[in-house]
Amino acid sequence: MRFARNVAFGLFSVALLGFGNLARADAIDDALGDAASSSTTASASTSSPAIEKPTFSPLAIAAPFYEQFNEDWDSRWKVSHAKKELKDDAATEEWAYVGQWSVEEPTVLKGIEGDKGLVVKNVAAHHAISAKFDKPIDNTDKTLVVQYEVKLQNGLDCGGAYLKLLKENADLHAEEFSNASPYVIMFGPDKCGGTNKVHFIFKHKNPINGEYEEKHLKSPPLAKITKQTTLYTLIVKPDQTYEIRIDGKEASKGSLLENFNPSVNPPAEIEDPEDKKPEDWVDTAKIPDPDATKPKDWDEDAPYEIVDEDAVKPDDWLEDEPEFIPDPESVKPEDWDDEEDGDWIAPNIPNPKCEDASGCGKWEKPMKANPAYKGKWTAPMIDNPAYKGPWAPRKIPNPNYFEEKTPANFEPIGAVGLELWTMTKDILFDNIYIGHSIEDAEKLQKETFEVKKAIEKEEEAANAPKAPEPPKQVVDFKEDPVAFLKAKLEPFMAVAQRDPVGAIKAFPEVAGTLGVLLFTMLAILGSLITAATKPAKVNKAPASDKKPEIKIQEAAKAEGSASESEKPKASRRTSKKA
Repeated sequence: MRFARNVAFGLFSVALLGFGNLARADAIDDALGDAASSSTTASASTSSPAIEKPTFSPLAIAAPFYEQFNEDWDSRWKVSHAKKELKDDAATEEWAYVGQWSVEEPTVLKGIEGDKGLVVKNVAAHHAISAKFDKPIDNTDKTLVVQYEVKLQNGLDCGGAYLKLLKENADLHAEEFSNASPYVIMFGPDKCGGTNKVHFIFKHKNPINGEYEEKHLKSPPLAKITKQTTLYTLIVKPDQTYEIRIDGKEASKGSLLENFNPSVNPPAEIEDPEDKKPEDWVDTAKIPDPDATKPKDWDEDAPYEIVDEDAVKPDDWLEDEPEFIPDPESVKPEDWDDEEDGDWIAPNIPNPKCEDASGCGKWEKPMKANPAYKGKWTAPMIDNPAYKGPWAPRKIPNPNYFEEKTPANFEPIGAVGLELWTMTKDILFDNIYIGHSIEDAEKLQKETFEVKKAIEKEEEAANAPKAPEPPKQVVDFKEDPVAFLKAKLEPFMAVAQRDPVGAIKAFPEVAGTLGVLLFTMLAILGSLITAATKPAKVNKAPASDKKPEIKIQEAAKAEGSASESEKPKASRRTSKKA
């Protein structure tokens, strides 16, 4: 009813400020309507606004290998169905490369419409895929640039997202690509447990024995774990230096000859494996003084502690009180059987009388450190006159020594591959560049990565939880009751539509007032219903008609009573008045 609603809104305004001066009901209705519509608008605004995105267009760059995963990508990339080679040669079916690949647009923070990438589709599975180059890459006296994008759409819990540049090999078949396939360079992020780094490993051939050895970067940079696209760039120059960039910024740089372990070049000298320490070689620097003797007054048997004869029993020591007494509140269990369990004895508790005293029970003199104690005598240490110093084998020329001055002249590279195991799916790879031009790589960065990165940042910021707006200035109720009620109700209603419980916690005074308002409305509604259903009141008759009315009422009362004793009374009373 309009009346009940107006009264309720009036009560709400009184409860908010305690004023008796009520706003007009229609003005309050308008305020509440505005608050509800504004809360609806606020709720709708939580969805991120549409962000204008460019449409993908292939970028023409000439390079030994360049991949944007266009429509003909599957003519270059081949999925491996080999089995992972184990060290114990116990390869089984569960170690097969069964992970699936797909070329698709990102599902998280898409930067460019129609821009697709190569996506890892399974968790806890081994994935392997590779693309053979049209012709091998020879890096002799050239700059090598490896650049590609990684998008961790679901983060990275445990797994790798690195590339392998595979050694050119006539027997290199994509269907058999596996962890055992020889590679020249491994580059890219890897994270699992305590490991979080960007690998840079290259294989180097020992020119003397022909064996290959992995050279690991000593201090690799940390991988960037984000759902936005990350750009990884490796540059190796003919001066034997390297540089790693992440998102176009320098993350690590150094020398192939100095910053890798094990070192490219072995030491010129090594310890002679045939050299043995002479039997008379003395490498003990200190010995006990052979001329020292134990002093005559040195008593090795003197105890470490002795009784303190000067100690005196404290005045408050309760020698007649035991430290522990039977618990007076302890009761023998009902199921205790003296024959089977023995005589029951109450457990002991600390004697409460001893709490404020120095101690209870028999007092004994305490122990103290023995000033005469010296312990076991040993001769003092002196310099060993026969000492010759620490022994070490002599140095001899390293028979396996060589000097490699150009490790950046890698062996020919014939293919690029992704051989991964991951616990996170939907890792996306895109815009792979392998060539010799830093300028082309930077152009690719500027026209693809930087474009999508800016949009991803904007979209992520738009989808981020909005910080609560500062509370509006509450106007005075007397000055503007409509604005006052809007200021009170708008934030409450906006929150209540999404989280009623949170709204009550955040605005307890508004929730409490609305609770009182609801109770009052129900009470008013109940009163109106009661008034509507109550029998109409009978008008009193004139004085001359009063006696007949009493007769009728009393007669009806007597007739409707279940007690027989009431009937004579009614008759007598009626007769008397008649």
